[in-house]
Amino acid sequence: MADLQARHDAAQELILEAGALALRYFGRVGTLRVNSKGARDVVTEADVAVEELIRQRLAARFPGDAFVGEETARTAPAAGQGVWVVDPIDGTQPFVSGMPGWCVSIAFAAGGRVEFGFVYSPAQDELFGGGRDRPATLNGAPVRLHPGERLSDGIVAVGYSPRIGPRDILPVFERLLTAGGTYFRNGSGALGLCYVACGRLLGYVEPHINSWDCLGGVAAVLAAGGRTNDYLAGDALLAGNRLVAGPPAVFDALAAVLG
Repeated sequence: MADLQARHDAAQELILEAGALALRYFGRVGTLRVNSKGARDVVTEADVAVEELIRQRLAARFPGDAFVGEETARTAPAAGQGVWVVDPIDGTQPFVSGMPGWCVSIAFAAGGRVEFGFVYSPAQDELFGGGRDRPATLNGAPVRLHPGERLSDGIVAVGYSPRIGPRDILPVFERLLTAGGTYFRNGSGALGLCYVACGRLLGYVEPHINSWDCLGGVAAVLAAGGRTNDYLAGDALLAGNRLVAGPPAVFDALAAVLG
């Protein structure tokens, strides 16, 4: 796609601006309006304001692109059209709880594949990035996957949302623990995936995750040389999909854990 570099550079600059805005809201999180979208799923005025900033900036710069955001707009791309996939605050529950495990995620996809993505953790000042034919980085420095070859060699992030029930997720924990592994969850799929990309975590599995919650992190994992399932297959862009991500050496074992 023409001007892919321009999109990449614009997204890198924009995510820092959006992160700074989100961090200002985080500084007064106790005063924010918080509305429920369902069980354990909330939205704050910060989510809406940050997404609106990102959407408006991208629409002004790249008016021909589609946009899929968690809070304000979702437009399926036409044939040959690129799409921005945005989560203004991934990890809203940690955000409203005053915890640092939240982030801003911006990814760009075209032709059914992720071209690049950025995930910024303002509370920890960590910017992850990566893309097709681009390295995986943390604050500009290259990162590497976990060297483990067995599930017992590291920690696996297990994502969960109310879209699935306890009967669906509990067997995942049982299979992981039986295989000698252990688990991690911080409330942000995008950050969990970036922790896989930089070797902090061994892998990531989730029975169902929305595209805005993961594509920025998926871009980083793939750029680091990791492997994922074909996440964008079918209607996953708008409806979500299952997700397995990790180093090639443990990918099959991670897939078996998810079932």
